[in-house]
Amino acid sequence: MKKPAIEDKSTSHTGSRLQSLDALRGFDMFWIISAEVIIHGLSQATNLPAFNWMSAELHHSPWNGFTFYDMIFPLFIFIAGVSMPFSFGKQFEKSGVNKLLVKRSIYRSLIKRTIILILLGMVINGALSLPGYENTRFASVLGRIGLSCFFAAVIFLNTNLRGQLIVFVVLLFGYWAALTLIPVPGFGAGVLTPDGNLPAYIDRMFLPGQVLRKVYDPEGILSTIPAIATALLGVFGGRFLRYSFERINKLRKGLILFVTGIVFLLLGLLWDQVFPINKNMWTSSFVLYSGGWSVLLLSMFYLVIDVWGMRKWSMPLVWIGMNSILIYMASHGVVNFESSSHFLFGGLIRLTPEIWHLVWLWTGVALIQLTLLYFLYTRKLFWKI
Repeated sequence: MKKPAIEDKSTSHTGSRLQSLDALRGFDMFWIISAEVIIHGLSQATNLPAFNWMSAELHHSPWNGFTFYDMIFPLFIFIAGVSMPFSFGKQFEKSGVNKLLVKRSIYRSLIKRTIILILLGMVINGALSLPGYENTRFASVLGRIGLSCFFAAVIFLNTNLRGQLIVFVVLLFGYWAALTLIPVPGFGAGVLTPDGNLPAYIDRMFLPGQVLRKVYDPEGILSTIPAIATALLGVFGGRFLRYSFERINKLRKGLILFVTGIVFLLLGLLWDQVFPINKNMWTSSFVLYSGGWSVLLLSMFYLVIDVWGMRKWSMPLVWIGMNSILIYMASHGVVNFESSSHFLFGGLIRLTPEIWHLVWLWTGVALIQLTLLYFLYTRKLFWKI
């Protein structure tokens, strides 16, 4: 039987927690809890080309293509993958010799976490307020995070690096083959339109409850499979950062990651010529292209924070990153931060020109969120699922 990847004897464990990883997670989450609305407001208020460009990038691509906003979701899954070698490795180090019991404990935690994320995703979708089974949307962002990371973790725990690479390649090429070779009734094979692609057909046939886009769901059944590859790409990054090598110091690690990110971007663009970059279908080219940006961002955060030691600026992002699921839930219907900002800052906001109200209102939202997260961080209160 092959030993798990975390028992690789060719390297030694570096051990320390990566502040850059928490900061990158916070950077990713910041855009969807308040920053995007601030940028939209700045675009409207100033009409400056830079803000107009940023505002356009904070919308999803209608179908094929890629924007900054399309990167936020896969980046979060990638970061979850990076953390696996660190979190699982620590559990095995504390376990002594009985690694089988530790694996069972990890499996129980993984199953529990996956179920909780699926249920929380349904809550965000309005499952508690929507009448009838047919109106309930079971697929969700949190559900995809839970499922993709669960399967990536199982692969990581039971295969070595070679096995993980083989699974990664099989997932990407297998998904490409399925979408281009398997015919869809009424459309044929290789059709990649919103209603004619294979994942959309499977969503219409087998996804319970409501399908978000009527003809397909961006977090549907089949398109979750390549998201496992996104998580595995993060695992590869985490393995590389966690272990020390004789001739590769931290600086070289960061630079190698940077070059690797560029390589993945080029591979994604190359595959895009025959298999378009598409977030809704989570195509194989999308995995590589979004993965390239994820690796580039990881390398830059790692170099700046963990290698060059410039840490203080990143602390607000760390506050967000350490409670990312909590603030995501709070910002998507559990807490009305906008009303809180109106209550606290409404008088001051009304003193400014109306065209700036959206900017100041959501700047207030960001301040409230950061204050809450700072309070939780200083008291070491973290919601871990």
